[in-house]
Amino acid sequence: MTDIKFAWSALGGDPALAEGVTTVEREGALTARLPVRQLARACVGACALAAAELGARRGGLAEVPGVVVDDGAVAAAFHSERLLRVDGRQPVAFAPLSRFWRTADGWVRTHANYPHHRARLLDALGLTEGASVAEAADRLAELPALEAEETVYGAGGLAVALRTPKEWAAHEQAAEVAARPLVERERLDSAHTRVLPPLDTATAPLLPAAGLRVLDLTRVLAGPVATRTLALLGADVLRLDAPHLPELPDQHADTGFGKRSATLGLAADRDTFEELLASADVVVTGYRPGALDRFGLSPEALAERRPGLIVAQVSAWGAYGPWGGRRGFDSLVQVATGIAVTEGSAEEPGALPAQALDHGTGYLLAAAVLRAVTERSYDGHGRSVRLALARTARWLTDGIRPAPGRGAAYEGPDAWLAETESRLGRLRHALPPVSFTGGPTDWARPPVPWGSDAPAWT
Repeated sequence: MTDIKFAWSALGGDPALAEGVTTVEREGALTARLPVRQLARACVGACALAAAELGARRGGLAEVPGVVVDDGAVAAAFHSERLLRVDGRQPVAFAPLSRFWRTADGWVRTHANYPHHRARLLDALGLTEGASVAEAADRLAELPALEAEETVYGAGGLAVALRTPKEWAAHEQAAEVAARPLVERERLDSAHTRVLPPLDTATAPLLPAAGLRVLDLTRVLAGPVATRTLALLGADVLRLDAPHLPELPDQHADTGFGKRSATLGLAADRDTFEELLASADVVVTGYRPGALDRFGLSPEALAERRPGLIVAQVSAWGAYGPWGGRRGFDSLVQVATGIAVTEGSAEEPGALPAQALDHGTGYLLAAAVLRAVTERSYDGHGRSVRLALARTARWLTDGIRPAPGRGAAYEGPDAWLAETESRLGRLRHALPPVSFTGGPTDWARPPVPWGSDAPAWT
């Protein structure tokens, strides 16, 4: 079974449709020891196929539009946050305290890009806000890696000890992850919901998600990549953030294409949220499992109030097992699952050539939403879909067979970059890799400043 067919089957798609996907291979794109290029190609291909399938369904087309996956476009998109330029300025990447550190017996990696995560890390180490990288290094060098992991986590921060693939395989969380499918899917309710109107295929481009209302409760990368893709395909995507937790500006610019951005306190502005939910088609959440349940935002609670709703969830470690409630990011999942060891050297750990777990899971999440909309068009029932970075990591390390490189040489991302004016400045950005006959080639609108829109549907 090809990797695209495997991903498509995990989404519940007809395996025969995957046979028609055309791939353009480019040697040198996303080069790594692990089969990152194949993973990326499969995730984007499955997403494009889900979009084409829904487009055919809503447009009354006799055949599903053809899908083309180009390694060059995929590689550029998987580096989108690094390739972004705002008025020529390079984006701010990882903060100084987000890095690998030597410990008393190995290595640990921390994530402190957000101010509150930085504060918790320093508090766990007994350091003040103005502490230097050298001071943090000295403290971590005194601790065993696992102790550092637990100490920082106990303070609400983010740190993960470096593990080999064998050590991760022996971990209880790894066993829980391995027991789950790549894409978890279930039907939520028995009530019928509204059907999206047919598409006018005489107009261009073909937008399979046109008319779909999506509440975007995600942060960082995987979730925002998914909702950015739904916006590309015509959905009205409204991102909601807590007023006291602003997104990192460059990250927001990269993942905000096609969307609107509003702030909303789920407790203080509950009536407004319920009004939005009352006419939403999809809710996408990217907070750690259980974090939103106290607000009545579990899939079951949401479906009870909005029959026919599609609820899509993404997390780092999965919503189960001893790490089910933990925060996490792509870089930390790479460290825990042995990827950093595989991609590193005898002297120090390494990393994948892109945040491929985030991007890959994001495209799979968008694909899962699109497939759920297609399925709902037949029976009217809502769905719940759930993915985890750690489960995508398992597929990368244990489910995809490395294959010899083929195709023309990858000569860099320039052919898949564009520039556009925005309220944030002039943006250079990666073009979307999701491509099917008649489909969109760029977003209809650039990103807007964080929190600058009203929390209302257009």
